[in-house]
Amino acid sequence: MQKRKLTVDLCIRYCWVLPVSCIGIVLLPFVILSGGAVVIAAGVIEAEGAIASFLLSRLHIDAIAVGHVVFGRNRDSLNRCRDHERVHVRQYERWGPLFPVLYLLSSAVALVRGLDPYRDNRFEQEAFRISG
Repeated sequence: MQKRKLTVDLCIRYCWVLPVSCIGIVLLPFVILSGGAVVIAAGVIEAEGAIASFLLSRLHIDAIAVGHVVFGRNRDSLNRCRDHERVHVRQYERWGPLFPVLYLLSSAVALVRGLDPYRDNRFEQEAFRISG
């Protein structure tokens, strides 16, 4: 009975995040066709290299979670950022398709208060606190 409940809970979490994860999934062929790599690690799709590296470097970040898809500049970036990005995946599971809007609102509130929109974003603070 416990295993069935766990499976149902997992299914609900994936479905709740699916609208956002689909955005990341649609981008995966571009990563692969540009010479990047895609793997599944502990229920999360990780994509790295090539076009992902190019785009992330323009944003000055090493990795980003888009639902259950995490894009990284390269394998080292994914390894280094894995714990932090997994916190964001859990935040997606908690907030579902509302998460991107809430994330942007949190950045906007920090900016209006004269704070750093990244470091003072409540979701980033949680990710840094949990991931160490």
